[in-house]
Amino acid sequence: MSQAETSAPKGRGEPRDKPQLTVGRRTTFFGSLFRNELLTTFRRWRTLALLGVLAAVPILVGTAVKIETDDGSSAGPAGGGPAFISQISNNGLFLVFTALAATLPFFLPMAIGVIAGDAIAGESSAGTLRYLLVAPAGRTRLLLTKYATTLTFCLVATLVVAISALTVGAFLFPLGDLMTISGTSISFTEGLGRALLIALVVAASLMGVAALGLFVSTVTSSGIAAMATTVGLLITVQILDQIPQLSALQPYFFSHYWLSFADLMREPVYWDDLLKNLGIQALYAAVFGSAAWARFTTKDITA
Repeated sequence: MSQAETSAPKGRGEPRDKPQLTVGRRTTFFGSLFRNELLTTFRRWRTLALLGVLAAVPILVGTAVKIETDDGSSAGPAGGGPAFISQISNNGLFLVFTALAATLPFFLPMAIGVIAGDAIAGESSAGTLRYLLVAPAGRTRLLLTKYATTLTFCLVATLVVAISALTVGAFLFPLGDLMTISGTSISFTEGLGRALLIALVVAASLMGVAALGLFVSTVTSSGIAAMATTVGLLITVQILDQIPQLSALQPYFFSHYWLSFADLMREPVYWDDLLKNLGIQALYAAVFGSAAWARFTTKDITA
């Protein structure tokens, strides 16, 4: 067999390997870019300050309830204050549910709005956006990385609240079996499982805010303006969600079903509002994520 015949199969095999190598390099680069974005985000003093404020909320709530109930009185009238607050003195695990109910309407979304609003606009105002877009990053890959980083922050922020509340609750109050909203008793282990599930649902409830903030971040080149606009829209939607005359529109607001996570403490679990909440979040993520992609991929980058 001639040398040409021997080398022919190798020549035919080379083009088949190149796409695999290209895909592998792109996947590796995406993982590296995502890792760098996570490190950059969580090393910022602003991010650490936001997480510190979120961790402090359960401490304040737990301390206030402890002071109020030291004389044997109730933590508050039924239906008053955040959900589950009247049960904290009986079981510290309820502080987790109360802290999430207290932070979800404003503190958690505000923190997400700051991170998401600064995602693209912050890079533009700092003059680093053009550097990030050099090959093989690309605009679509960078946008996906920013959104994935924001979603990771959603999860971390929610877990910070939950872990802080569980720690404070265990330190200040007794732990044990707990009563569900339906009046049935579940074990402490099952209660922990439901607390984790509730934290995951709360984190997923912030997908819409994250996508909205990312879209706003692609519209302006000012990080401060993007953060302020996102938080302003958040407050506006919250106000509109309380106006009775807008009841026909309210089920379509991203915040309308946020507190439906309380249905996970029923026996059996009520899934209707929970599924509606997740569906609304997915819809907002799809709509504003697509709008952010359309805007960012056609935007002139000058900084």
